[in-house]
Amino acid sequence: MDDDELDVLLRNERYPRSGGYPARWLVDGAMGPNPAWQAEALAEVMPFKTGMRVLDLGCGTALSSIFLAKEFGVEVWATDLWIKPIENLRRVTEAGVEGQVHPIYAEAHALPFAEGFFDALVSIGAYHYFGTDDLYLGYCSSLVKPGGQIGIVQPGLVEEYESLPPPHLESHWKWDFCAWHSPGWWRRHWEKTGLVTVEVADLLPDGWRDWLQWNEACDLDNGMPGREEAQMLHADGGRTLSLSRVVARRAS
Repeated sequence: MDDDELDVLLRNERYPRSGGYPARWLVDGAMGPNPAWQAEALAEVMPFKTGMRVLDLGCGTALSSIFLAKEFGVEVWATDLWIKPIENLRRVTEAGVEGQVHPIYAEAHALPFAEGFFDALVSIGAYHYFGTDDLYLGYCSSLVKPGGQIGIVQPGLVEEYESLPPPHLESHWKWDFCAWHSPGWWRRHWEKTGLVTVEVADLLPDGWRDWLQWNEACDLDNGMPGREEAQMLHADGGRTLSLSRVVARRAS
């Protein structure tokens, strides 16, 4: 598929800032649903100001970090375990934000930062890999200044279920989907610690459609239309799956 065709497939009027980035750049670097769309959706409810220090935890190929730096003038520590810093530094340099985005190689439980160093922490499509632990918020929130914010966007459930998967998704379900949760679950999971106040816990409007649009475009680009995740989202039609968005503020 040529780049112009891909741009057409990934036009989404809900994310005007993201529309300024080549679809090819996003597709080639993505490791899940469109990271720019998710970062833009987070910015709708989580203000970013020029010069803020932001930890992008589980940043993957640093696309979300680059987007936040370019769009809002923040300084970002793009932290990931799966992607080597030299690879992300290349992308950062090509994007013209070298010195503003700092690639870091670290595991989520062994982060090389001082307590209270960051104005905000974000995690796009990754927090469920480490953050469902009851104690993890205590660790990561300590890196944020009192009064600072923590925000995540990621695959999730519309509501919690006593048993999974629902029958209509049984043929598509993978065991690690058990880490996907509803906004209400994340609200309780964070607020029970007493360390933060949750200010937003919702599903992205039409989030499942965004997720499906992204997957269908990527599948067509790969010459493999209708792969399993797109089939799952079609079968579900937004009944069970969507994208969860949660923003909390650390206690002062």
